[in-house]
Amino acid sequence: MTAYDEQLDRRVAVKLLRTDLALAAGDGSETGRSELRRRFRRECRVTAGFDHPGLVTVYDAGEDGEEIYLVMQRVPGLSLADLIAEEGPLPVARAAAVAAQICGALAAVHAVPVVHRDLKPSNVMVREDGRVVVLDLGIAAVLETGATRITRTGGVVGSPPYMAPEQALSTTVDPRSDLYALGCLLHEMVAGEPPFRAPTALGVMQRHADEPPVPLRTLRPDVPAALEDLVLALLAKQPKDRPADAQEVYRRLLPLLPPAESDPAAALRPYGALPDPARPYRHPLAPQPVLPARAPAPGAGPVPAAAARPAAPPDLAEACRRVPELLDAGRLSEVVDLVAQVLPDARGQHGDQAPMVHTLRRVYARTLLVERRYRTALPEWQSLARSAAAERGPGDPEALECRREAAICLEKLGETAAALAEYRYLLPLFEAGLRQPGGGDQDRVFDLRERIGKLLAADGDLRGAQEVLLPLLADKERRYGPHHREAAQLRFELDWLRRGSPAPGGAGSPPDPRSGSWAAAPRGPVPGNPYASGTQPSGW
Repeated sequence: MTAYDEQLDRRVAVKLLRTDLALAAGDGSETGRSELRRRFRRECRVTAGFDHPGLVTVYDAGEDGEEIYLVMQRVPGLSLADLIAEEGPLPVARAAAVAAQICGALAAVHAVPVVHRDLKPSNVMVREDGRVVVLDLGIAAVLETGATRITRTGGVVGSPPYMAPEQALSTTVDPRSDLYALGCLLHEMVAGEPPFRAPTALGVMQRHADEPPVPLRTLRPDVPAALEDLVLALLAKQPKDRPADAQEVYRRLLPLLPPAESDPAAALRPYGALPDPARPYRHPLAPQPVLPARAPAPGAGPVPAAAARPAAPPDLAEACRRVPELLDAGRLSEVVDLVAQVLPDARGQHGDQAPMVHTLRRVYARTLLVERRYRTALPEWQSLARSAAAERGPGDPEALECRREAAICLEKLGETAAALAEYRYLLPLFEAGLRQPGGGDQDRVFDLRERIGKLLAADGDLRGAQEVLLPLLADKERRYGPHHREAAQLRFELDWLRRGSPAPGGAGSPPDPRSGSWAAAPRGPVPGNPYASGTQPSGW
């Protein structure tokens, strides 16, 4: 199940061990329970020692009353079962790519040695970038001599459609049992269905033990002979007749994998609607594609996407009650998920300008900004700005403030020209606010002027930057005094500009005495929660 690490504010996966089932066939006394916990801790230590990108990272394990739990990395993406259901039989290169990546993970597991014993499509995740991660080593059995294991000898553990004959017959399993399951996965990826089907689990296991599999090229003529031979070898009834290990399977898959592509433009294209397991081989170690930041179509407000949306969104009133609690606790990732789940229905039922919906939209946009999720936050702030401008005019203070937040996102995303244009548009409007009743916000004006100057410097226009920042320094000294940290920091940065040097914090330059960077320093302490007034939310 999905949970939150409150200490580090991150999503995690938690597995609970059903102690009632684990003890059902054995000693249910206190001594038996103690032995179960001891074996569980031993196996947790083994699985926590795995260090491979194709395996889930274990964060923690422990007990809570009668519950025994394991806390692990939560892997985003699509299960192999869902990918097969969405795409149907996979292209040969994709199926080979999945199997090859699973071989890498199995080789790490078998080296311990540990047998997974429940390899199946729902236990394989394909991430958005095409990387494959093997899940659920929770029922793996430690094979090291003298090691105990939670799974009782003689017990049938696994999923019948992918179960090796020796596993179905409750005899000894070894790493080649996992290779049989891999053969079942390869058969299903290419043919669209497992090699053996029957109305009952017992019937499926009987067919695994007694019947030969149908050759792949009988079901799909375009399958290469090498892949058909490999699958038949993996599905051999006797373990001794299967490939010796995962390394040998990988070697036989190599000719079926797509070659690396040298086209840099192809490597940076956006990911498709479905993950492509062949992508890591076509573009090994390629950086994640970055889409240019663009505003959504006018009038089309963004619909936030939750990382894992439940079947039924939480109740709106309950969500509004929970959000302040989560903010006070600093659990911002959970705030993002909760608000993203309730916002689409809330907007559909009440409209964007309903007070409760408007508040949630601002909380969502601000939390994304604080969490440095600038690409997701940008269209949210742009949508809020358009809504405020449409209702109260383009000079409305809220519309201007939302545009300022959107410009910060553009700046952080490296869209220097767009951010600079926005800041220059906003500056005279904020300055006009200073002449209105109430006086406006002088700190906002100073912040805009400084951002303009620093963006000019970052763009190589040192003279233009000095023309903006020198008058700003004089104004800051008059407002704060010459020895205030704001004036001192700006004076320090201008000194570097006058020398024609790179911004403080760059290569070869001394560290910024305030923050170590040119533009990321906070503008002063912000009391209370991160939604209090401040000039640089991204620094909180």
